[in-house]
Amino acid sequence: MNDDVVLTGDRPTGRLHLGHYFGTLANRVELQDRYRTYVLIADYQVITDRDLPGEIQRNITEVLLDYLAVGLDPGKVTIFQHSAIPELNQLLLPFLSLVSVAELSRNPTVKDEIAHSARRAVSGLLFTYPVHQAADILFCKGTLVPVGRDQLPHVEVARLVARRFNERYGEVFPLPEAMLGERPLLMGLDGGKMSKSRGNAIALAATEDETAALIRKARTDSDRLITFDEVHRPGVANLLTLAGLCLGRPPREIADEIGDGGAAALKALTTEAVNEFLRPIRRRRREHTEADVRQVLAEGNERARERAVRTLAEVRAAMGF
Repeated sequence: MNDDVVLTGDRPTGRLHLGHYFGTLANRVELQDRYRTYVLIADYQVITDRDLPGEIQRNITEVLLDYLAVGLDPGKVTIFQHSAIPELNQLLLPFLSLVSVAELSRNPTVKDEIAHSARRAVSGLLFTYPVHQAADILFCKGTLVPVGRDQLPHVEVARLVARRFNERYGEVFPLPEAMLGERPLLMGLDGGKMSKSRGNAIALAATEDETAALIRKARTDSDRLITFDEVHRPGVANLLTLAGLCLGRPPREIADEIGDGGAAALKALTTEAVNEFLRPIRRRRREHTEADVRQVLAEGNERARERAVRTLAEVRAAMGF
């Protein structure tokens, strides 16, 4: 087992989908055999950009069932819930003292979230979101953070906080590194950004009929000859990419196979590929009960809290409290 510590996670706003699987979940399953891995269910972060958390406990259960179904092993990874670890969240206070208001204002992720927020006013939690994420990373002495390029600013804030704390109070934290993966970009079936809230994604827990219905509505075009052209035929290219990921084949090869079969043939092939790919995941999901989820979360919360208690004690001692 490598000495590095990985921190990753999701906000529990609904069931996870194929975009999550190919973007992050499959990678986590590989990482769990190589690194000490913490997987955060970031329930507190749900309220950064919304007034109410929604069915938070139901969503936490759904996310954890998806984790177990794709192969995350609670014996290898620590899966825990944000709100169950008060010591982790206590780190936010000293960390905020290390970052200026101007630096938070310039953070590109914060600026983007504010621009796209449906709320009338920006909450303090949204404004300090990157520092909260720094606490998530540093509480477990995280050294590797799997992210996409759009999330690099968050890792930079965590590095900034760790560096300034160490300079001011003595060496406590490692400087975390971003772990960039070659993640395929899957668009939503309507051509927009794939999102749980937009109904344009295929949930890992979706039935075969639900999957077929979603793919039937996917945006394509009227050209019968199927070709892989991400620029001029994004809808067709997206379905070919999805089918290719599920089949483990190049999208262009699948396009050549379909030929002039048109959108109907493309959607039929994609539907069968996705359903075949998801069958074992769906089966494993059905094998787990809500009692299993409660047990996994209780054990993960206990381990994460033990780590957070030790880290907070180090921070308090270093600061002279």
